[in-house]
Parts: sequence; structure tokens; C-alpha cells
Amino acid sequence: MRLLARLLAMLCAFAFMVAFAVVLARLTLQPSPASEALTHTNLHPGRSLRAYLDQPELRDAVRQIGGNLLLGVPFGILVPVLAPKTRGVLRVLLLTATVMLLVEFAQGALVTGRAFDIDDVILNTSGALVGYLLLGRRLSRAVHARKPRSS
Repeated sequence: MRLLARLLAMLCAFAFMVAFAVVLARLTLQPSPASEALTHTNLHPGRSLRAYLDQPELRDAVRQIGGNLLLGVPFGILVPVLAPKTRGVLRVLLLTATVMLLVEFAQGALVTGRAFDIDDVILNTSGALVGYLLLGRRLSRAVHARKPRSS
């Protein structure tokens, strides 16, 4: 029975990860020709964050910063459930940062009206950390409980 519950949990996590990947691709890899003139590559941590916070409308800053944070949360929840060897703060951070760097490179190199932004990577990775600490760690431990050692 425990094996069946574990398989069901992993199947659900896989389905949510696929859905997350589709949402991530739609949000980040769709061309935006209308904003082509506004996009600039950012390799300096904090530069885009300052620009977001300098906007006259607070909701625009909240949408940019909050959206990038929220985009990473599912990764921090689902990755340790799907791959228990990735459990641990450092592993989740490294894996998330790697995936998000690849997404940003693809955005900057291949998508019209999009650019590489290191602040997006930092925010996405921070969101994954939040997701991992709030739920991912507990879910992973519940699904992949270690067997007690026999003496």
C-alpha cells in the first residue's frame, strides 16, 4: 500500500512538473516583438530590481518581482519529490539556478523581444528556495521516507 501511495505521489508530482514546464515555456519563451526596443541584457545583479522598484506604479514592481519569485516556487516543491537525491537546500539552489540560467540564455539568444537577465535567475532561484523550505522538503521526506536501520 505504501508503494502505491508513493508511486501516486510521484506521478502527480511529475504531472505538475510537466504543467509547470509548459507554463514556464509559455511565459518565458514566447516572442515579444512589441517590447524588443525595451529589452536589454542585464549581467549586473540588482540592476533590474532597482529599475522595477523605480517604476511609478508599485503594482508593476510587484508583478515583476513577485512573478519571478512565484515562477520558481513549483520547482522547489516538485524537484525534491521527483528526484530525492536533489533534496537539500544547496542541491535545490544549484539545480534551479542551472535550469533558470538555461532558460534565460535561451530567452536572450533565441526569442525576439526577450533578453538575458541575471536578476530573473536570482528571483526564480529564491522562489525555489521558498518553495523548498515551505513545502518541498516535507513532501519529499513524506514520499521518500527512509527505512529505519535494523540493529
